[in-house]
Amino acid sequence: MEQVSCRSCGTCVLAEKFSPQHTSVQWNNAAVAACTELSGSGVNSHTCQALRASIDHAVESGALTVNTRDFDVHTRGRTLA
Repeated sequence: MEQVSCRSCGTCVLAEKFSPQHTSVQWNNAAVAACTELSGSGVNSHTCQALRASIDHAVESGALTVNTRDFDVHTRGRTLA
C-alpha cells in the first residue's frame, strides 16, 4: 500500500489499486477526523469523493500503480529469511 494525500483536504491514507474497479483504502482515526466529507457524517459513509478523485489522479500520474498481484502482496515479492 502507498500513501495518497487528498488533493482537497490533505488527509493521508494508505491505498492500493488491484484493478480499475477495485481499490483498497486504509483509514486511521486522524485521517477520518481530517476528511471534510467523512468528519461530518462519520465512518458509516465509507466514501470520500475527493479522495477517490485523488487516488485516480495518483494512478493516472504513475504515483500509484495497479497491483496485479503477480506476487505475494504481504512481502511485495521479497524473500523472507
